[in-house]
Amino acid sequence: MNGSLIAESEATVSVFDRSFLYGDGLFETIRVYAGIPFRWEQHLQRLEAGAAFLGIRIPWNRAMLLAAGAELIAHNGLPEALLRLTLSRGVGPRGYSTRGANQPLLVMALHPAPLVDPENTGAWKLITSSVRIATSDRLATFKTNNKLTQILARSEAESQGANEALLLNTDGRFAEAASSNLFWLENEILCTTPLAEGLLAGVTRGFILELARDLGWAVTERSCRIHQLQQAAAVFLTACSFEILPASHLDGVPLRQSSSVRDLHRAYRKAVLKDR
Repeated sequence: MNGSLIAESEATVSVFDRSFLYGDGLFETIRVYAGIPFRWEQHLQRLEAGAAFLGIRIPWNRAMLLAAGAELIAHNGLPEALLRLTLSRGVGPRGYSTRGANQPLLVMALHPAPLVDPENTGAWKLITSSVRIATSDRLATFKTNNKLTQILARSEAESQGANEALLLNTDGRFAEAASSNLFWLENEILCTTPLAEGLLAGVTRGFILELARDLGWAVTERSCRIHQLQQAAAVFLTACSFEILPASHLDGVPLRQSSSVRDLHRAYRKAVLKDR
């Protein structure tokens, strides 16, 4: 917490912290492989862009952040982990005004990474959530500390026996899943939704697009409605925690499966090993 390595049981935040009161802050979740944060620069670029947009000062520079992350990983003995960075504007006077809130808080926490086997990932059941997100929402570009829309969507999915929810925007087109980005295969083309639909530009999403192009795949960003996914050759989700996860059903309708998704996941893992 702001440079001090402390036990989880001793880590406390003021009840007047603006992130607690208003969600006034940002976060990043970074996958750690063999003790090294993967795509560190891309995560920090997004954090810095979000901080600039919200007008929050990041109390450490990049070198200090990286050093603190390395210390946390080593101290906990967790070379395979999820590293969570949380930035809050900090404590300030009561009310929405940011005046006087000039002591930002930056917290790093480490969690064991879920076990992921590219040869046997399983598949998730999806629903279309009744919750909508705003098309072209500028805040959607950043990982803010207010994720109530996504929380409601995930809760809706779980109440229906599904693993994850897909979110439509206010124009009725798919944007993303509650905690991941959406991809599908259509006519041998890898497709994902455009950022203008109101989704978060996931770091893993960006890496998948780069990787697919390097493999010689045809790649495009296009708008999507439910019939396209139900007719696609494959549908899958991406996030740093589970990497690539196929979808088996959407709103109770079985989805097609493709060995190409597993091939892409294998290439993902090879790229991770090369990047160490």
